Amino acid sequence: MPAVAVVGNLARDVVDGGAPSAGGCPFFAAEAVRRLGREAQIVTRFAEHDADVFRPALAALAVPVTLLPAARTSGFAHDYAGEERATAVTGIGETWAPGDARALEPDVAWVHVAPLLRSDFPAETLGALAAGRRVSLDGQGLVRIPRHGPLATDNAFDPALLRHVTALKLSEEEARVVAGGPFDAGVAERLGVPEVLLTLGSHGAVVFAGGRERFVPAAWPVYGVQTTGAGDAFMVGYALARTEGAEPVEAARRASRLVAELLEERKRPA
Repeated sequence: MPAVAVVGNLARDVVDGGAPSAGGCPFFAAEAVRRLGREAQIVTRFAEHDADVFRPALAALAVPVTLLPAARTSGFAHDYAGEERATAVTGIGETWAPGDARALEPDVAWVHVAPLLRSDFPAETLGALAAGRRVSLDGQGLVRIPRHGPLATDNAFDPALLRHVTALKLSEEEARVVAGGPFDAGVAERLGVPEVLLTLGSHGAVVFAGGRERFVPAAWPVYGVQTTGAGDAFMVGYALARTEGAEPVEAARRASRLVAELLEERKRPA
């Protein structure tokens, strides 16, 4: 039975003006689980009218997926210039309810919650997901405003969102928004989350845990490839390593290696 579950909406992504493709953490999590050869439960949803985008992509990954019904699909347009990305919101997906936690397998010990926008997971739902489990949260769910158009962020999130969170992942941009300026160990401590992971793209990550701040370099940089989903894969690797007994810094090292391997795989001709 899976020790780790990944929960979140799938997204209809358009990258650099191309054809719609499957995105969102559950898709990239399934890709990471497949590569690691581990078991994990993927719980996700999309509107049935978008099944032509998602069902073939999920089937190709050959990872079991628990699908919940949805009336709306999340959507984003991403335009890249190197590691820099401009994003617009094209669809606002379902808001998850506390009762959706019943979809989790009984042996799940760690749930990675992957909101695409702040509206995806209210505090009450995070509390239900955390019942008897550890929860990691993607910081997108703190700062991304649920509004169509160019992606907008602010730090007007409900502090109750962090009450049940064991590990919080923040990108550099998300961290600045949360802090209202530079992000440091003091800000991490004030959030009240035991493990805060600040990801730095191709440079690596900083782990704030146990009252210490530790830099974890990237396993190796991978250039010339679009990096959508790298943070999602990082957190899947991190959660799996933590359930296998790795301490936060070692778990971050394993996660970094997983990301590098997945990005190298993307560079290879199909």
